[in-house]
Amino acid sequence: MNSADLGRRVGVPSTALFTDQYELTMVQAALKAGTAGRHSVFEAFTRRLPEGRRYGVVAGTGRVLDAVENFHFDDEMIGFLRQQDVVDEPTLEWLAGYRFSGDIWGYPEGEVYFPGSPILRVEGSFAECVLLETVILSILNHDSAIAAAASRMSAAAGGRRLIEMGARRTHELSAVASARAAYVGGFDATSDLAAGFRYGIPTVGTSAHAFTLLHDTERDAFRAQVDSLGRGTTLLVDTYDVTEAVRAAVEIAGPELGAVRIDSGDLLLVAHRVRQQLDELGATGTKIVVTSDLDEYAIASLAAAPVDAYGVGTQLVTGSGHPTCSMVYKLVARAGSAEPDAPLVPVAKKSMGAKSSVGGRKWAARRVDESGVAEAEVIGTGAVPEGLVGRELLVELVRGGVVVAREPLEAARERHVSARGGLPMSAMQLSRGEPVIGTEYV
Repeated sequence: MNSADLGRRVGVPSTALFTDQYELTMVQAALKAGTAGRHSVFEAFTRRLPEGRRYGVVAGTGRVLDAVENFHFDDEMIGFLRQQDVVDEPTLEWLAGYRFSGDIWGYPEGEVYFPGSPILRVEGSFAECVLLETVILSILNHDSAIAAAASRMSAAAGGRRLIEMGARRTHELSAVASARAAYVGGFDATSDLAAGFRYGIPTVGTSAHAFTLLHDTERDAFRAQVDSLGRGTTLLVDTYDVTEAVRAAVEIAGPELGAVRIDSGDLLLVAHRVRQQLDELGATGTKIVVTSDLDEYAIASLAAAPVDAYGVGTQLVTGSGHPTCSMVYKLVARAGSAEPDAPLVPVAKKSMGAKSSVGGRKWAARRVDESGVAEAEVIGTGAVPEGLVGRELLVELVRGGVVVAREPLEAARERHVSARGGLPMSAMQLSRGEPVIGTEYV
């Protein structure tokens, strides 16, 4: 995981204020109490998967690494904190020199996870680790939710091409992150140029209904598009009458027409009719792309349709009904004092209901059966059992404050295909159910 990042390293402002105020006030109190320097271990995990989901998908790790690198307080930020009287002067002085100097381990991006999986482990002084809570959770919760939805859609698509088209349905910066997460989860391209620019994701796009409506006739619009973009373009054929539009498209572009796009109507019925018409007109190689408020269930319902690609927007960038993974970031161990060699003490919240947690610095491994299929997520705090050595899931991401695990986005995408393929076949079912494998603590 030490290969260079394929994406364009776009300069971003400091991420230090992407946090909640109580992170800073905790630092102030800990500095005053003399506990800020205690060696501490925080873990990000989720207590449960979203209702009905069979597995989760780790996404956003690369963005977390960028966020940690860019977490620093400049003069303007310090001035703002002083003006708002957020923390006292000694704390402001400490924040002005802040750089994360600890270690981070985590599940590699694209891996699958389950309830209790220690998806990310952050280790260092209490003060430097607690400041990262909000920004880490905001990235992992968002990106992993999108990637999980993308993974389900990818499974439902059965190898057909998937295009992310949700930029206009979410915040402009969320759109870029969503395209990245969707690519990790199995999508093939995005309509969002910022995502292509920043992360090297393939971009696609031709025209909307507005282009057809601009012209006096649909034929004029098709002719203008083909003259400009070539015969391999994709023509949108449902502005007026689909049958007439397909006929005109093939007459103008010829049998070399790249694709037609259908954006409304009974997609299953229309796709069959369009495929038959294209074949009768000799355009046997012309592809059919369908859009129109698709989700994994709609994609699955079109499995028998002659569809070559799906374009998905709203449902993808909103996590298909589950826009967050409910991950939390908890202190699980801390030293008994600020001495460098002070031993770690496991700590955990004891709570009524479902909010308790398990203390101790954890490892995780996935046990497989004789066929190599996953059968349990095993989590422990002691030595790794002999039968699980070599199957540990956490990898080193940051060492002494330095990122050591940047990788091409393509690697995360390929990893997800492998990780999902190692799960029981029932993981691909869209019906509601429990996690496809259980979590065991040892």
